[in-house]
Amino acid sequence: MSPIRVGIIGLGNVGGGALRLLHGNASQIERKLGCPLEVSAVCSRHVHTAPSEAVALHPAAFRTSDWREVVSHPDVDVVAELVGGTGVAREILEAALGLGKPVVTANKELLAEHGAELWGQARSRRASLGMEASVAGGIPVLTALREGIAGDGIDALIGILNGTSNYILTEIERTGAAFDDVLREAQELGYAEADPSADIDGFDARSKLAILAGLAFGVQASPAQIPVEGIRRIRTIDFAYAGRLGHTIRLLATARRGGDGLRLAVRPALIEKNTILAGVTGSYNALWVHGQGGDTFYYGKGAGPDPTGVAVVSDLIAAARSVRTSGVQPVPPFAHMELRSYSPVDTGTEERQFYLRFRVQDRPGILASLAAILAKQGVSIEAVLQEPYTDKGDLPFVTTLEPTRRKSLEAALKAMRGLDFLVDEPLAMPLEPTLTAP
Repeated sequence: MSPIRVGIIGLGNVGGGALRLLHGNASQIERKLGCPLEVSAVCSRHVHTAPSEAVALHPAAFRTSDWREVVSHPDVDVVAELVGGTGVAREILEAALGLGKPVVTANKELLAEHGAELWGQARSRRASLGMEASVAGGIPVLTALREGIAGDGIDALIGILNGTSNYILTEIERTGAAFDDVLREAQELGYAEADPSADIDGFDARSKLAILAGLAFGVQASPAQIPVEGIRRIRTIDFAYAGRLGHTIRLLATARRGGDGLRLAVRPALIEKNTILAGVTGSYNALWVHGQGGDTFYYGKGAGPDPTGVAVVSDLIAAARSVRTSGVQPVPPFAHMELRSYSPVDTGTEERQFYLRFRVQDRPGILASLAAILAKQGVSIEAVLQEPYTDKGDLPFVTTLEPTRRKSLEAALKAMRGLDFLVDEPLAMPLEPTLTAP
């Protein structure tokens, strides 16, 4: 049977991983598909001057530095966009879909902002849109939400969706090293980019959560609508205090459906050490989902050329099947035929217990002053924790709060700004007492 021919645009880590898998697993893929899946064109800026060794595995492939030549090539049936960003990448996908060619992408930022539009274009041209690699790398969480538990009514999901941040947090906890030192190590190991902002400030996880919200709840949420906080301010001492409370710290992407609507957020939080998410360490990702059918859990490598390459190749196989059947993909990529607009819930009405860490210049009356400000906003202290510490000019201590509304806490924190004994602004993190639906 004639091969299905693939054009790969973008030959970085993910593109190289996909090329290696397409070569190494060629016979297995052919058995699954019923015909060869052939790389007929590859594209990158340096494909002529400095091609990767993965390109050499496909010597017959047409090579070009112009993505338009791949999209329009008569010997390309399926296009894989692996360049990233939201500018050229969007042009590539729209051009390919305009020609009725199925597309595969790992581009979380583009899908979070324009996924519904791209799906509409794909559907109008009877072409498929593959996007499994955009969230959690090698974990097939999108397929699980789209098909595996499609019959469930999902109430909540909580995910560790950024491997870089998870690596940094768990290494701080394991070794006691400073944040900046662990970040530098993560960059040396290739886990973090030279500019790590997207990872450690929570923006990468936020884009992924926007995509998950579409599949799980049928809403089109823009990343800008999702509150986000990163991990830059978390220190070794925070893990010591969290440990005393029987908790650890993770950067969580959360979605909870309650009586007042759907709440989405990306924030560092304390989670109990006996929960399954607390065991997710290093660069691994995980997603916990609660629905009417009970709990399901998905775990694995969240990034890297091989895990993400597997997701890309899996989508290419699915796209090739759609080419063979000459029809649009049978299941919508966002699991719903249409996504409805997302209306954010007022974050101030969220009620949680909170961990509140202070750094102060030690002197009498500090706790009384802070407690008075909290009390004025109706916020009650549950407990005060203070580890032995020698530097009285920068003394950390922690209070845990009784369940309180976020807006009350934020008002109290605002009133604390400028207090002359504070070395730094207080750090507030919610406690997730149990991983259950609200």
